[in-house]
Amino acid sequence: MRKIMFCTAAGGMLAVAALLPQSAASAAPSPRLGACAQGELCLWAGEDFRGTRHTYELAGTEIGSCVPLATGVTVQSLANRTGRNVTTYQSAECDETGDFETYPGKGTWVPGSPYRVRAFKLWER
Repeated sequence: MRKIMFCTAAGGMLAVAALLPQSAASAAPSPRLGACAQGELCLWAGEDFRGTRHTYELAGTEIGSCVPLATGVTVQSLANRTGRNVTTYQSAECDETGDFETYPGKGTWVPGSPYRVRAFKLWER
């Protein structure tokens, strides 16, 4: 049950309790954030941080270079906790003619990428 507020002709407010259906969006549970440690870029095969997880750290990733995922591997969700911006690419060659998006590194959680991610680049601050 939700309350609805109406403005009366006298300028006062009248609260009326009503049984109203909740929208599907408000009734749906929000996705749980996937486990991703500080300093990591975490990529999941499925949406909502499900499926196989791949992790990358700055120590093993060259800044500014294209990092293709293994052949046949694509990801649908990610968390960027590297402290650096990361750009994800639909193209395995980081080609900008396909879809790409840049995510801030201060703790960005993306439960559903608008495309299948096949490569990424980490950037200087």
